[in-house]
Amino acid sequence: MPTLWFCLVAFMLAMYVVFDGFDLGVGAVHRLVARTAEERQAVLRSIGPVWDGNEVWLLAAGGTLYFAFPLLYAASFSGFYLPLMMVLWMLMGRGISLEFHAHVESAVWRSFWDGIFVISSALLCVFFGAALGNVVRGVPLDGAGRFFLPLWVDFRLGPPSGILDWYTVLIGVSALVALALHGALWIGLKLEGTVERRAQWLAGWLWFTTLALTAIVTLSSFEIQPQLAISLGRHPWIWFFPVAAVAGLMAVPVYLRRRPSRAFLVSCVYLVGMMASVAFGLYPYVLPARPDPSLSLTAQAVAAPAYGLKVGLAWWIPGMALVAVYFVFMYRRLAGKVRSEQPAE
Repeated sequence: MPTLWFCLVAFMLAMYVVFDGFDLGVGAVHRLVARTAEERQAVLRSIGPVWDGNEVWLLAAGGTLYFAFPLLYAASFSGFYLPLMMVLWMLMGRGISLEFHAHVESAVWRSFWDGIFVISSALLCVFFGAALGNVVRGVPLDGAGRFFLPLWVDFRLGPPSGILDWYTVLIGVSALVALALHGALWIGLKLEGTVERRAQWLAGWLWFTTLALTAIVTLSSFEIQPQLAISLGRHPWIWFFPVAAVAGLMAVPVYLRRRPSRAFLVSCVYLVGMMASVAFGLYPYVLPARPDPSLSLTAQAVAAPAYGLKVGLAWWIPGMALVAVYFVFMYRRLAGKVRSEQPAE
């Protein structure tokens, strides 16, 4: 049962990266592809009806983590308290900027909130990537399963180490570039004309950068976290996920200008493949310890009692079924291009 819930949490986090990832990417790049107020309005309309719904996956993953792995929730949320508060402020900044930017007919007002939207979106990409980097690298857990990390020390792996070091910053920058690519592909899918062409041009450059960073991150991760190589050796089926990620990334330029919908789809495959590679590469660890791997938290050790997990599954299935129905309905309803001449909502 703990293994099943581990897979469910990993699934929800992957869905969050896919769905909220593109609107984070749109926020990070929309000032680069949209030059006029009308173009920026069109770009924001492409995510306006869905950006808040996309965050359901993050809330669901957090709630499921609290229910299924309470000891992991306690350790990670207390150890990462400061960056979590920063993430919360950035999430609020994105929401406020999307709601406020059109309330006053002023170029200064709109530029200010557009800037908040860009900064919040870009920093969220970096911080989510850095959080993933901390999980892969490991944290200084003690015998009671607790840890504390300052925001940074000297940017070396340590010890002593901080939340930000050269490796976690590398993962954060890689996440920003990958989600910016994802967002640019979404803009190319939903917009037309000049904005579409700019987004495709930007996606081409971001693809090269993502390819290079993916190679660097992969090599660094295998060097820093030996469990990845151990898991791949013991369970050859895990190779499916990194192979799918590479295939998805390599297919992006093939479809970039000919089939924007497929370019966006294979970008989703890349992101899911990368997330699954990390999750199953670390399993059974859910929070590795560094420098002493014997103190690592495993799924079996931090899981809730079996009876509670069984009862929770009976509620999780219909709940996620409703979420799936909602997402299918919403995205089918909003299919098609967003035209820049449409009036703002």
